[in-house]
Amino acid sequence: MDSKKRQKLEEAGWTVGSAEDFLELTPEEAAYIKLKLNLAHNLRLARQEKHLTQSALARLIHSSQSRVAKMEKGDPTVSLDLLVRALLALGKTPQELFQMLADNDLPQNRAFAS
Repeated sequence: MDSKKRQKLEEAGWTVGSAEDFLELTPEEAAYIKLKLNLAHNLRLARQEKHLTQSALARLIHSSQSRVAKMEKGDPTVSLDLLVRALLALGKTPQELFQMLADNDLPQNRAFAS
Protein backbone atom coordinates (compact mmCIF):
# COMPACT_ATOMS: atom_id res chain seq x y z
CA MET A 1 0.00 0.00 0.00
CA ASP A 2 1.36 3.40 -0.89
CA SER A 3 2.06 5.87 1.89
CA LYS A 4 -0.58 8.42 0.78
CA LYS A 5 -3.35 5.84 0.89
CA ARG A 6 -2.15 4.53 4.25
CA GLN A 7 -2.03 8.05 5.70
CA LYS A 8 -5.51 8.84 4.40
CA LEU A 9 -6.94 5.67 5.97
CA GLU A 10 -5.22 6.32 9.29
CA GLU A 11 -6.49 9.92 9.32
CA ALA A 12 -10.00 8.54 8.82
CA GLY A 13 -9.57 6.38 11.91
CA TRP A 14 -8.70 3.08 10.28
CA THR A 15 -5.95 0.81 11.55
CA VAL A 16 -3.63 -0.45 8.85
CA GLY A 17 -1.73 -3.67 9.47
CA SER A 18 -0.94 -7.14 8.24
CA ALA A 19 -3.06 -10.27 8.17
CA GLU A 20 -0.90 -11.54 11.02
CA ASP A 21 -1.86 -8.49 13.09
CA PHE A 22 -5.55 -8.83 12.25
CA LEU A 23 -5.64 -12.53 13.09
CA GLU A 24 -3.40 -12.04 16.13
CA LEU A 25 -1.04 -14.77 14.98
CA THR A 26 2.08 -15.58 16.91
CA PRO A 27 5.33 -15.44 14.92
CA GLU A 28 5.36 -19.25 14.96
CA GLU A 29 1.82 -19.48 13.57
CA ALA A 30 2.61 -16.96 10.83
CA ALA A 31 5.79 -18.87 9.90
CA TYR A 32 3.87 -22.16 9.76
CA ILE A 33 1.24 -20.69 7.45
CA LYS A 34 3.88 -19.19 5.16
CA LEU A 35 5.73 -22.51 5.06
CA LYS A 36 2.57 -24.43 4.19
CA LEU A 37 1.53 -21.95 1.49
CA ASN A 38 5.01 -22.08 0.02
CA LEU A 39 4.87 -25.88 -0.25
CA ALA A 40 1.36 -25.67 -1.73
CA HIS A 41 2.50 -23.16 -4.35
CA ASN A 42 5.52 -25.29 -5.23
CA LEU A 43 3.31 -28.38 -5.53
CA ARG A 44 1.21 -26.66 -8.16
CA LEU A 45 4.30 -25.52 -10.06
CA ALA A 46 5.85 -29.02 -9.92
CA ARG A 47 2.63 -30.62 -11.15
CA GLN A 48 2.39 -28.18 -14.02
CA GLU A 49 6.07 -28.70 -14.93
CA LYS A 50 5.29 -32.42 -15.29
CA HIS A 51 2.22 -31.59 -17.42
CA LEU A 52 -0.02 -33.52 -15.04
CA THR A 53 -3.63 -32.80 -14.26
CA GLN A 54 -4.80 -32.72 -10.67
CA SER A 55 -6.52 -36.05 -11.34
CA ALA A 56 -3.30 -37.61 -12.62
CA LEU A 57 -1.40 -36.43 -9.54
CA ALA A 58 -4.20 -37.76 -7.34
CA ARG A 59 -3.84 -41.21 -8.90
CA LEU A 60 -0.07 -41.05 -8.41
CA ILE A 61 -0.39 -40.36 -4.68
CA HIS A 62 -3.54 -42.50 -4.16
CA SER A 63 -5.76 -39.56 -3.35
CA SER A 64 -8.56 -37.62 -5.03
CA GLN A 65 -8.60 -34.68 -7.41
CA SER A 66 -10.47 -32.57 -4.89
CA ARG A 67 -7.79 -33.29 -2.28
CA VAL A 68 -5.07 -32.21 -4.72
CA ALA A 69 -7.00 -28.98 -5.36
CA LYS A 70 -7.12 -28.38 -1.60
CA MET A 71 -3.41 -29.13 -1.34
CA GLU A 72 -2.59 -26.57 -4.01
CA LYS A 73 -4.73 -23.92 -2.31
CA GLY A 74 -3.10 -24.41 1.09
CA ASP A 75 -6.31 -25.63 2.69
CA PRO A 76 -5.88 -25.94 6.46
CA THR A 77 -7.24 -29.51 6.42
CA VAL A 78 -4.25 -30.69 4.37
CA SER A 79 -1.29 -31.96 6.36
CA LEU A 80 2.33 -31.04 5.73
CA ASP A 81 2.95 -34.76 5.43
CA LEU A 82 0.68 -35.02 2.40
CA LEU A 83 2.23 -31.96 0.75
CA VAL A 84 5.73 -33.36 1.22
CA ARG A 85 4.74 -36.84 -0.02
CA ALA A 86 3.15 -35.34 -3.14
CA LEU A 87 6.23 -33.24 -3.88
CA LEU A 88 8.46 -36.30 -3.49
CA ALA A 89 6.13 -38.27 -5.78
CA LEU A 90 6.65 -35.54 -8.39
CA GLY A 91 10.39 -36.13 -8.23
CA LYS A 92 11.46 -33.33 -5.93
CA THR A 93 14.56 -34.16 -3.91
CA PRO A 94 14.97 -33.59 -0.17
CA GLN A 95 17.42 -30.81 -1.02
CA GLU A 96 14.78 -29.11 -3.19
CA LEU A 97 12.26 -29.44 -0.36
CA PHE A 98 14.70 -27.82 2.06
CA GLN A 99 15.12 -24.95 -0.39
CA MET A 100 11.35 -24.55 -0.61
CA LEU A 101 11.15 -24.45 3.18
CA ALA A 102 13.90 -21.84 3.35
CA ASP A 103 12.26 -19.62 0.71
CA ASN A 104 9.83 -17.28 2.46
CA ASP A 105 8.93 -15.27 -0.63
CA LEU A 106 5.38 -16.05 -1.66
CA PRO A 107 3.75 -14.66 -4.78
CA GLN A 108 1.87 -11.43 -4.10
CA ASN A 109 -1.90 -11.28 -3.97
CA ARG A 110 -2.37 -14.96 -3.21
CA ALA A 111 -5.71 -15.90 -1.79
CA PHE A 112 -5.88 -18.84 0.55
CA ALA A 113 -8.46 -20.57 2.66
CA SER A 114 -8.48 -19.93 6.36
